[in-house]
Amino acid sequence: MKIRTWDKVQVMSGKEKDKWQISVVVKTFPDKNKILVKDVNVVTKHIKRQGTNPGQIVEMEKPIDVSNVMLICPFTEKPTRVGYVKIEEKWKIKKFRFSKKALKEKWWEASKYIIK
Repeated sequence: MKIRTWDKVQVMSGKEKDKWQISVVVKTFPDKNKILVKDVNVVTKHIKRQGTNPGQIVEMEKPIDVSNVMLICPFTEKPTRVGYVKIEEKWKIKKFRFSKKALKEKWWEASKYIIK
């Protein structure tokens, strides 16, 4: 899975109110191929009264499939596809495909995108 926690993503499909929304990934579930995105796919859950605790209605976020979102390029602020480039046989670095701006143009920011 190419999307990590705290990446900025845009929702491409799903509920009508969530479409085209830009938000941040809160948690990833790689074994299920799902991600939890902040303020996206919000559902209401009714909780029954238990003992002294009163019943209540709680709003919570549910995970969505990773194929329904696209990563936002930090250089152009547009959704783009992502690939990887190997550096010195030790690290992989994210390369944003359609931005046409490889990290060599802004090499001083490249340390943010190194994945060990």
